[in-house]
Amino acid sequence: MRVEIWSDIACPWCYVGKARFERALEAFPHRDEVEVVHRSFELDPGRAKEDVQPVLTMLTRKYGMSEAQAQAGEENLGAQAAAEGLDYRTRDRDHGNTFDMHRLLHFAKEQGRQDELLQILYRANFAEERSVFTEGDERLVELAVEAGLDAQAARTVLADPAAYADEVRADEREAAQLGATGVPFFVLDRTYGVSGAQPAEVFTQALTQAWGERSPLTLIDQGTGEACGPDGCAVPQH
Repeated sequence: MRVEIWSDIACPWCYVGKARFERALEAFPHRDEVEVVHRSFELDPGRAKEDVQPVLTMLTRKYGMSEAQAQAGEENLGAQAAAEGLDYRTRDRDHGNTFDMHRLLHFAKEQGRQDELLQILYRANFAEERSVFTEGDERLVELAVEAGLDAQAARTVLADPAAYADEVRADEREAAQLGATGVPFFVLDRTYGVSGAQPAEVFTQALTQAWGERSPLTLIDQGTGEACGPDGCAVPQH
């Protein structure tokens, strides 16, 4: 079974939702037969790369809330993250464009290190003092190396704006086609969708239901075509 997860590194609920989903998956009896694929989704795709703001400033301007309301929301998110065993800085974080991180995640997918890099990017953005937005490509290269990727290869990807850009845009178009207007968005075997950072119990129910309702393969014209098997290949008789 395949589970696809659309998310953004700048999305705190994606950070929390990933932990909740993984808790459910860890207890799922068929977890070794579940493939998890991370898909790209930008919350702020029109933001210029050099446009970096404090999170509180972004929240007050985007949602029209007061700074006190924005800070209260951050405190609530910090508590939700802590309940999942995650570190979360509720003050002095910043917000910026995540397109290059998504490109790097597609590169990491080819190297079999996508999940590792995503978790490291989440941690760097939500739990560490150093910014993932203001230190340039070398900060992302450093995090890529921590995830097990080659530094020069990561540097080359980041230096080429076209590298994996089509893959990111394809993920985003697919999200729109599936009806995802926000993230995290989980799709199980292209049959069931779960929107938001739901409790682990909801993910458990979704995994169980999707697994139980998988359609068995229906064979057409069984047994009439020549084939190869463990005992060798059938030889046509004339």
